[in-house]
Amino acid sequence: MGDWLRDRLPEHVDVAQMLAAQRFVGEGGRVVRAEDPYAPHVFVWFHRDLRDEPEVTAPIHVVHRDDRLVVVDKPPFLSSIPRGRHVMQSVVVRLRAELGLPELSPLHRLDRVTSGLLMLATEARWRGPYQTLFEHRRVRKTYWALAPLREDLALPVVVRNHIRKERGSWQADVVPGAPVNAETRVELESVRDGRGVYRLTPLTGQTHQLRVHLCGLGIPIVDDPLYPDVLDVDVDDFSSPLQLLAGEIAFTDPVDGVARLFSSVRRLPLTAGG
Repeated sequence: MGDWLRDRLPEHVDVAQMLAAQRFVGEGGRVVRAEDPYAPHVFVWFHRDLRDEPEVTAPIHVVHRDDRLVVVDKPPFLSSIPRGRHVMQSVVVRLRAELGLPELSPLHRLDRVTSGLLMLATEARWRGPYQTLFEHRRVRKTYWALAPLREDLALPVVVRNHIRKERGSWQADVVPGAPVNAETRVELESVRDGRGVYRLTPLTGQTHQLRVHLCGLGIPIVDDPLYPDVLDVDVDDFSSPLQLLAGEIAFTDPVDGVARLFSSVRRLPLTAGG
Protein backbone atom coordinates (compact mmCIF):
# COMPACT_ATOMS: atom_id res chain seq x y z
CA MET A 1 0.00 0.00 0.00
CA GLY A 2 2.91 2.32 0.66
CA ASP A 3 4.18 1.88 -2.90
CA TRP A 4 0.69 2.49 -4.28
CA LEU A 5 0.19 5.66 -2.24
CA ARG A 6 3.55 7.06 -3.38
CA ASP A 7 2.65 6.33 -6.99
CA ARG A 8 -0.85 7.79 -6.81
CA LEU A 9 -0.35 10.95 -4.77
CA PRO A 10 1.42 14.08 -6.05
CA GLU A 11 5.01 14.86 -5.10
CA HIS A 12 4.11 17.63 -2.64
CA VAL A 13 2.29 15.11 -0.41
CA ASP A 14 4.82 13.66 2.06
CA VAL A 15 3.57 10.08 1.95
CA ALA A 16 6.40 8.67 4.10
CA GLN A 17 5.75 11.18 6.90
CA MET A 18 1.99 10.62 6.77
CA LEU A 19 2.40 6.84 6.88
CA ALA A 20 4.71 7.18 9.88
CA ALA A 21 2.14 9.39 11.61
CA GLN A 22 -0.63 6.87 10.81
CA ARG A 23 -2.65 9.46 8.89
CA PHE A 24 -3.95 7.06 6.23
CA VAL A 25 -6.97 5.01 7.27
CA GLY A 26 -9.19 2.45 5.58
CA GLU A 27 -12.64 1.02 6.30
CA GLY A 28 -13.70 1.48 9.90
CA GLY A 29 -10.79 3.79 10.65
CA ARG A 30 -8.18 1.01 10.45
CA VAL A 31 -4.68 2.45 10.00
CA VAL A 32 -3.14 1.77 6.58
CA ARG A 33 0.55 0.83 6.91
CA ALA A 34 3.27 0.99 4.27
CA GLU A 35 3.91 -2.75 4.44
CA ASP A 36 0.24 -3.74 4.06
CA PRO A 37 -0.35 -5.76 0.87
CA TYR A 38 -1.97 -3.79 -1.93
CA ALA A 39 -5.76 -4.19 -1.87
CA PRO A 40 -7.76 -3.20 -4.95
CA HIS A 41 -11.25 -1.65 -4.81
CA VAL A 42 -10.91 -0.15 -1.34
CA PHE A 43 -11.13 3.41 -0.09
CA VAL A 44 -8.27 5.14 1.72
CA TRP A 45 -8.93 8.38 3.61
CA PHE A 46 -6.53 11.03 4.82
CA HIS A 47 -6.35 14.70 5.75
CA ARG A 48 -3.26 16.52 4.58
CA ASP A 49 -1.83 19.78 5.82
CA LEU A 50 -2.78 22.75 3.69
CA ARG A 51 -0.30 25.44 2.79
CA ASP A 52 -1.03 29.15 3.15
CA GLU A 53 -2.47 29.92 -0.29
CA PRO A 54 -2.07 33.44 -1.69
CA GLU A 55 -5.52 34.86 -2.35
CA VAL A 56 -6.71 35.32 -5.90
CA THR A 57 -8.19 38.78 -5.42
CA ALA A 58 -9.82 39.14 -8.84
CA PRO A 59 -13.62 38.85 -8.56
CA ILE A 60 -15.72 35.81 -9.40
CA HIS A 61 -18.61 37.33 -11.32
CA VAL A 62 -21.90 35.45 -10.88
CA VAL A 63 -23.39 35.70 -14.38
CA HIS A 64 -26.51 33.66 -13.61
CA ARG A 65 -28.11 31.88 -10.68
CA ASP A 66 -31.33 29.92 -10.36
CA ASP A 67 -32.55 26.86 -8.44
CA ARG A 68 -30.53 24.46 -10.63
CA LEU A 69 -27.57 26.36 -12.08
CA VAL A 70 -24.91 28.85 -11.15
CA VAL A 71 -22.84 30.29 -14.00
CA VAL A 72 -19.74 32.24 -13.01
CA ASP A 73 -17.10 34.21 -14.86
CA LYS A 74 -13.90 32.78 -13.36
CA PRO A 75 -10.76 34.90 -13.11
CA PRO A 76 -7.37 33.48 -14.13
CA PHE A 77 -5.32 31.55 -11.55
CA LEU A 78 -8.36 30.39 -9.58
CA SER A 79 -8.82 26.61 -9.65
CA SER A 80 -12.28 25.29 -10.51
CA ILE A 81 -12.14 22.51 -7.91
CA PRO A 82 -9.98 21.94 -4.81
CA ARG A 83 -6.99 19.87 -5.86
CA GLY A 84 -3.24 19.74 -5.47
CA ARG A 85 -1.85 22.97 -4.07
CA HIS A 86 -5.09 24.89 -4.64
CA VAL A 87 -7.83 24.09 -2.17
CA MET A 88 -9.18 27.22 -0.51
CA GLN A 89 -8.46 29.22 -3.66
CA SER A 90 -10.95 27.36 -5.82
CA VAL A 91 -14.34 28.28 -7.21
CA VAL A 92 -16.10 25.41 -5.46
CA VAL A 93 -14.73 26.06 -1.96
CA ARG A 94 -15.20 29.83 -2.12
CA LEU A 95 -18.70 29.81 -3.61
CA ARG A 96 -20.07 26.99 -1.47
CA ALA A 97 -19.44 29.31 1.47
CA GLU A 98 -20.31 32.63 -0.19
CA LEU A 99 -23.56 31.40 -1.79
CA GLY A 100 -24.58 28.97 0.95
CA LEU A 101 -24.67 26.02 -1.47
CA PRO A 102 -22.87 23.06 0.17
CA GLU A 103 -23.50 20.73 -2.82
CA LEU A 104 -22.31 23.18 -5.51
CA SER A 105 -20.19 21.35 -8.10
CA PRO A 106 -18.85 22.13 -11.60
CA LEU A 107 -20.42 20.50 -14.67
CA HIS A 108 -17.34 20.76 -16.91
CA ARG A 109 -13.62 21.58 -16.78
CA LEU A 110 -11.88 24.93 -16.99
CA ASP A 111 -8.10 25.10 -16.48
CA ARG A 112 -6.85 27.11 -13.51
CA VAL A 113 -5.05 29.58 -15.80
CA THR A 114 -8.01 29.97 -18.18
CA SER A 115 -10.56 32.71 -17.55
CA GLY A 116 -14.27 32.78 -18.29
CA LEU A 117 -17.50 30.90 -17.95
CA LEU A 118 -17.88 27.92 -15.65
CA MET A 119 -21.25 26.24 -15.13
CA LEU A 120 -22.08 24.58 -11.81
CA ALA A 121 -25.00 22.57 -10.44
CA THR A 122 -26.55 23.87 -7.22
CA GLU A 123 -27.36 20.37 -5.94
CA ALA A 124 -26.21 16.84 -6.68
CA ARG A 125 -29.61 15.91 -8.15
CA TRP A 126 -29.12 18.34 -11.06
CA ARG A 127 -25.70 17.10 -12.13
CA GLY A 128 -26.93 14.24 -14.29
CA PRO A 129 -29.19 16.13 -16.74
CA TYR A 130 -26.66 18.89 -17.37
CA GLN A 131 -23.57 16.69 -17.53
CA THR A 132 -25.36 14.64 -20.19
CA LEU A 133 -25.39 17.76 -22.37
CA PHE A 134 -21.60 17.96 -22.23
CA GLU A 135 -21.14 14.22 -22.74
CA HIS A 136 -23.26 14.33 -25.92
CA ARG A 137 -21.72 17.61 -27.17
CA ARG A 138 -24.95 19.54 -26.97
CA VAL A 139 -23.29 22.60 -25.46
CA ARG A 140 -21.83 25.19 -27.82
CA LYS A 141 -18.76 26.76 -26.24
CA THR A 142 -16.94 29.73 -27.76
CA TYR A 143 -13.54 30.98 -26.66
CA TRP A 144 -11.44 33.97 -27.58
CA ALA A 145 -7.66 34.01 -27.55
CA LEU A 146 -4.97 36.63 -28.08
CA ALA A 147 -2.12 35.24 -30.18
CA PRO A 148 0.45 36.26 -32.81
CA LEU A 149 -0.49 36.95 -36.43
CA ARG A 150 0.68 34.80 -39.32
CA GLU A 151 0.15 36.31 -42.75
CA ASP A 152 0.69 32.94 -44.42
CA LEU A 153 -1.96 31.18 -42.32
CA ALA A 154 -5.22 30.66 -44.23
CA LEU A 155 -8.19 31.17 -41.93
CA PRO A 156 -10.74 30.05 -40.95
CA VAL A 157 -9.39 26.56 -40.47
CA VAL A 158 -10.59 23.45 -38.65
CA VAL A 159 -7.82 21.66 -36.78
CA ARG A 160 -8.41 17.93 -36.40
CA ASN A 161 -5.97 15.52 -34.73
CA HIS A 162 -5.44 13.18 -31.78
CA ILE A 163 -4.37 14.73 -28.47
CA ARG A 164 -2.99 12.65 -25.61
CA LYS A 165 -1.93 13.85 -22.18
CA GLU A 166 0.00 11.41 -20.04
CA ARG A 167 -0.45 11.51 -16.27
CA GLY A 168 2.41 13.47 -14.71
CA SER A 169 3.30 15.31 -17.92
CA TRP A 170 2.88 19.08 -18.08
CA GLN A 171 2.16 19.13 -21.81
CA ALA A 172 -0.26 17.24 -24.02
CA ASP A 173 1.01 15.74 -27.28
CA VAL A 174 -0.40 15.29 -30.76
CA VAL A 175 -0.25 11.64 -31.83
CA PRO A 176 0.26 11.43 -35.62
CA GLY A 177 -1.93 8.91 -37.41
CA ALA A 178 -4.13 8.17 -34.40
CA PRO A 179 -7.94 8.48 -34.69
CA VAL A 180 -9.16 12.05 -34.40
CA ASN A 181 -10.34 12.96 -30.90
CA ALA A 182 -9.85 16.75 -30.95
CA GLU A 183 -11.43 19.28 -33.32
CA THR A 184 -11.40 23.09 -33.19
CA ARG A 185 -12.55 25.78 -35.63
CA VAL A 186 -10.18 28.77 -35.60
CA GLU A 187 -11.17 32.18 -36.99
CA LEU A 188 -9.39 35.53 -36.93
CA GLU A 189 -11.93 38.00 -35.56
CA SER A 190 -9.87 41.19 -35.30
CA VAL A 191 -6.37 42.64 -34.94
CA ARG A 192 -5.39 44.44 -31.76
CA ASP A 193 -2.00 46.09 -31.18
CA GLY A 194 -0.32 43.88 -33.75
CA ARG A 195 -1.81 40.64 -32.42
CA GLY A 196 -4.79 38.59 -33.49
CA VAL A 197 -7.99 38.09 -31.54
CA TYR A 198 -9.05 34.57 -32.50
CA ARG A 199 -12.51 33.06 -32.13
CA LEU A 200 -12.22 29.39 -31.18
CA THR A 201 -15.07 26.90 -31.43
CA PRO A 202 -14.12 23.52 -29.95
CA LEU A 203 -16.20 20.56 -31.11
CA THR A 204 -14.49 18.28 -28.58
CA GLY A 205 -13.05 18.84 -25.12
CA GLN A 206 -9.60 17.31 -24.76
CA THR A 207 -7.24 18.60 -22.06
CA HIS A 208 -5.32 21.68 -23.31
CA GLN A 209 -6.99 21.28 -26.71
CA LEU A 210 -7.16 24.96 -27.67
CA ARG A 211 -3.65 25.67 -26.44
CA VAL A 212 -2.23 22.71 -28.36
CA HIS A 213 -4.12 23.55 -31.54
CA LEU A 214 -3.05 27.19 -31.68
CA CYS A 215 0.52 26.29 -30.85
CA GLY A 216 0.45 23.72 -33.67
CA LEU A 217 -0.64 26.47 -36.07
CA GLY A 218 2.40 28.50 -35.08
CA ILE A 219 0.36 31.03 -33.10
CA PRO A 220 0.74 30.05 -29.43
CA ILE A 221 -1.56 31.93 -27.05
CA VAL A 222 0.03 34.96 -25.41
CA ASP A 223 1.46 34.26 -21.93
CA ASP A 224 0.95 30.51 -22.13
CA PRO A 225 3.33 28.99 -19.55
CA LEU A 226 3.24 25.53 -21.17
CA TYR A 227 3.16 25.93 -24.96
CA PRO A 228 5.37 25.87 -26.92
CA ASP A 229 7.79 25.60 -23.97
CA VAL A 230 7.29 24.84 -20.29
CA LEU A 231 8.32 28.02 -18.49
CA ASP A 232 9.71 28.21 -14.97
CA VAL A 233 6.80 30.20 -13.55
CA ASP A 234 5.99 30.01 -9.85
CA VAL A 235 2.53 28.58 -9.19
CA ASP A 236 1.71 31.69 -7.15
CA ASP A 237 2.85 34.18 -9.80
CA PHE A 238 -0.36 35.91 -10.90
CA SER A 239 1.29 38.63 -13.00
CA SER A 240 0.78 37.34 -16.56
CA PRO A 241 -2.59 35.66 -17.19
CA LEU A 242 -3.02 33.31 -20.11
CA GLN A 243 -4.86 35.24 -22.82
CA LEU A 244 -7.61 32.66 -23.27
CA LEU A 245 -11.22 33.44 -22.40
CA ALA A 246 -14.17 31.04 -22.25
CA GLY A 247 -16.55 33.66 -23.60
CA GLU A 248 -19.90 32.01 -24.38
CA ILE A 249 -21.93 28.93 -23.45
CA ALA A 250 -25.18 28.08 -25.27
CA PHE A 251 -27.49 25.07 -24.92
CA THR A 252 -31.10 23.97 -24.61
CA ASP A 253 -31.94 23.37 -20.97
CA PRO A 254 -32.64 19.64 -20.47
CA VAL A 255 -35.09 20.30 -17.62
CA ASP A 256 -37.41 22.99 -19.02
CA GLY A 257 -36.45 23.13 -22.72
CA VAL A 258 -35.49 26.83 -22.59
CA ALA A 259 -32.69 28.08 -24.87
CA ARG A 260 -29.84 29.36 -22.70
CA LEU A 261 -26.99 31.70 -23.67
CA PHE A 262 -24.44 33.04 -21.20
CA SER A 263 -21.63 35.50 -21.97
CA SER A 264 -18.48 36.50 -20.12
CA VAL A 265 -18.15 40.03 -18.77
CA ARG A 266 -14.39 39.89 -19.31
CA ARG A 267 -12.58 41.06 -22.45
CA LEU A 268 -9.17 40.53 -23.99
CA PRO A 269 -6.50 41.41 -23.13
CA LEU A 270 -6.96 39.96 -19.66
CA THR A 271 -5.15 41.67 -16.80
CA ALA A 272 -3.70 40.41 -13.52
CA GLY A 273 -6.55 42.11 -11.70
CA GLY A 274 -9.08 39.96 -13.54
